[in-house]
Amino acid sequence: MKPAPFDYVAPTTIDAACALLAEAGGGALVLAGGQTLMPLLALRMSQPFIVVDINRIDALKGVTRVEGGTRIGPVTRQNDIITDTILAEALPGLVTATQHVGHHQTRDRGTVGGSIAFGEPAAELPAAAVALGATIEARSIRGTRRIAADALYLGPYATALEPDELVTAIHFPDWPAGTITLFREVARRPGDFALVGLIGAFAVTGGRIARVGIAWFGMGPTPIRARQAEAALRGQPAAGLDARGVAALAVADTAPFDDHHATAEYRRTVGERIFSRALAEASVLF
Repeated sequence: MKPAPFDYVAPTTIDAACALLAEAGGGALVLAGGQTLMPLLALRMSQPFIVVDINRIDALKGVTRVEGGTRIGPVTRQNDIITDTILAEALPGLVTATQHVGHHQTRDRGTVGGSIAFGEPAAELPAAAVALGATIEARSIRGTRRIAADALYLGPYATALEPDELVTAIHFPDWPAGTITLFREVARRPGDFALVGLIGAFAVTGGRIARVGIAWFGMGPTPIRARQAEAALRGQPAAGLDARGVAALAVADTAPFDDHHATAEYRRTVGERIFSRALAEASVLF
């Protein structure tokens, strides 16, 4: 099929892009990497009045260090995340998660902001944003606001972003030196969306877990933060963790479902096992 007719505009400034989104009254879509949008247009599952291409806006690209964290421009390509020296040191968990996104060819065009804003429940980057405590900077002609990643996702492909808002940055807070990252993914084939996946970060101070962030993907209608497991781990001695008990708490926060890829029971069982094993392996490094 061919896309339905639409207007195409490629602004070169954030202000111009925001003005276009405001004028469209909800009838515009943003084009960044296009790895999801282009198939949706071709199948006529999405029929915007106007497509706003933000690839010519230099202010939306690149990785920079800021006070207390790291700023990533939403149009930064996923493969650039994997090779970035700043992120290799500051956010190794994000780098690991990005290495599992799609295939090398799709990562050449796919963007960090596009993946996080789209909110595929089985995708790696939305869950990484939740686990690592990211905030999403969104701008419109009404001003700029920040949304915590764990408050961004409302349902399958539904977010707290307004139709006239443009994601202008993703801010990741610093984690202490020596933070241990945890990542596991179960998929039918490399590059497929996950049947079950998790990402976590653990900071240990004085032999105790001082800070922890854990999120699931492929385990419900949105990326899911494992709040019960986080609470159980926070402040506990790093040695001698009850990995199975914490894994059961982590799975209790999920909402898996049956589909043609796997059953909810499969997802719960596999999720608990990979979490338990990953935590036990990580505890050796604490």
